[in-house]
Amino acid sequence: MDDTSLETFVNAEFSGQRLDAAAAGLFPDFSRSRLTTWIKEGRLTVDGEVLKPKLKVFEGQHLVLSPGDEPETSWVAQDIEVPVIYEDEDLIIVDKAINQVVHPGAGNPGGTLVNGLLHRYPELETLPRCGIVHRIDKDTSGLLAVARSERAHKSLTRQLQDRSMGREYWCIALGEVRFAGQVDAPIGRHPTQRTKMAVVGSGRESLTYYDIEDRYPGATELSVTLATGRTHQIRVHMAHIGHPLLGDPLYGGNRPLPSTVPNELKDVQQRLTRQALHARRLSLIHPADHEVHEWESPLPADLAEAQAIMEAL
Repeated sequence: MDDTSLETFVNAEFSGQRLDAAAAGLFPDFSRSRLTTWIKEGRLTVDGEVLKPKLKVFEGQHLVLSPGDEPETSWVAQDIEVPVIYEDEDLIIVDKAINQVVHPGAGNPGGTLVNGLLHRYPELETLPRCGIVHRIDKDTSGLLAVARSERAHKSLTRQLQDRSMGREYWCIALGEVRFAGQVDAPIGRHPTQRTKMAVVGSGRESLTYYDIEDRYPGATELSVTLATGRTHQIRVHMAHIGHPLLGDPLYGGNRPLPSTVPNELKDVQQRLTRQALHARRLSLIHPADHEVHEWESPLPADLAEAQAIMEAL
């Protein structure tokens, strides 16, 4: 495997299925059509062999996927403002605003962070995925690291895989979380709602740690760190343990609150247009000097206002 490969084993749920169907369940971050193309290109191997999409796979077989880059037509430079807070010859650190998609895809062919980065840094076109090594949801704000050189791309990818890159998030969860803890539960595509992720037995390993920063009537302010980086990981894991993020429209954070909850919290919930989640700290080993560098992002206006109202309760 190279630094960007993904691997998994066929479990009982997908045993006996066609390779393309099983792959869609085992690698839920990618569409079945894209996986089928990669299978035909030899990018997905089964026990080291290249198989046809229609052949069946069975429990215990080892799958290794080397994802292809997005089609070049998706990566178009556009004059879009990019909130860069740090840059050098290897790294770009972005403090992403809400309502901005990170990279082009279905439904978002342009206007993304990547389109703006390509306009400002044309050299990113030569790097896999234009230097993007991790993502932040459209409605999540905060820090994102972008590789600007080949050595930085390899270094950041390796740090994500060995979990040495530090990613700390701030959030408000519904309910009163009593103790700090962790959620160790696999995440995959929701079995019936394809726009959602869920904790499912066939999902990929996912580990989230959370600490309590403050408690409010009906909600808890948390700091959360990621050991893995699955789609919607924090949102899915907190909802899984009964504490969805305040304002999260997809995972229950905008559900009706009990009558015992202060009206101020209900007002905050109604005013928020997205989940109360912010990537506030990022630390990594710089590929040039091999020292740990750290960046911090203040809460954006909507979350700072929510925090102030909660603190006044």
